[in-house]
Amino acid sequence: MQHLDLQVIRQALQWSSTGQAVWLCTVLATYGSAPRAPGSLLAVNDQGQWLGSLSGGCVEDDFLERVALGEFVQPAAIVRYGDGSDPRSRVSLPCGGVLDVLVESLPSSCQVQDHLRQLESALLGQRRVLRQVKVPSGIQGLADAAGQGPRVHRDGDYVHLRVGAAQRLLLAGYSSVAQYCAEFAKAMGFEVVLCEPREEVLDGVQIDGIEIRRELPSEFIFNGGCHADTAVVALTHDPKIDDLAMLEAVRTAAFYIGVMGSRATSDKRRERLQRIGGLNADALDRIHAPIGLNLGSKTPAEIALAVLADVLRVRNGLDRAAL
Repeated sequence: MQHLDLQVIRQALQWSSTGQAVWLCTVLATYGSAPRAPGSLLAVNDQGQWLGSLSGGCVEDDFLERVALGEFVQPAAIVRYGDGSDPRSRVSLPCGGVLDVLVESLPSSCQVQDHLRQLESALLGQRRVLRQVKVPSGIQGLADAAGQGPRVHRDGDYVHLRVGAAQRLLLAGYSSVAQYCAEFAKAMGFEVVLCEPREEVLDGVQIDGIEIRRELPSEFIFNGGCHADTAVVALTHDPKIDDLAMLEAVRTAAFYIGVMGSRATSDKRRERLQRIGGLNADALDRIHAPIGLNLGSKTPAEIALAVLADVLRVRNGLDRAAL
């Protein structure tokens, strides 16, 4: 499946390459109820064509009207929608939310097109970058981004935007917990891939909107199935699936690697992975086992909630002590 942000950047690049001016809009912050998360993109060309989303309709209509009237000519501006405090917007969101949006006016130039190509590369998972935009000059910069953290950070006149591939959840094997993890993660905007080689286990399984691959998770990971924005979780209690997935996952840049099991089971698994798999202490430390936050979870849905909560904690750069 193709990440919407990737489609937006590719379309902006195509428009720019044919000599059209492009306005690139990025959601910076949301307050109250808002349908799109910080970092979400919208691109508009000088013909009024657009792709992407900021709010689900009302903000887009107002923005397109104002672009047609010749507004937003400065290289970069931050516009607030929703509370009436910004004279450049006259939209009150029906859900009562407020959006801060970065609006960049991008001329058709080789420099802009090179910048967009680098963003395309990041969104394909080839690298993760930290994009810097100065307001109102529109001066742009790109640097390699290490670790996890919020997608958007503002520092004075500068906006810092973390750009990477669509967040992916790789489920190593199917179980009732994996079913709930898939459904929860899909609702949160993750790409979800389930690798399950056991045909009898998949019999009758239906999860809309996820990719099911009938192969060992370790094979999928070995063949490039993980990037730096991938979380790998093993939830089967089958060592042939779970252990092999862990052995391959620690060799990737996956930001979260976890496997289900009690403390005693987890200790035995670490011993096996060290003795048979040859993993050193640093590699073993990357594995979250027991997986998830300690929420006192008992049912499959509760365990899945604890797993996804821990994935989000790591994705957002939070230490357990900060919770």
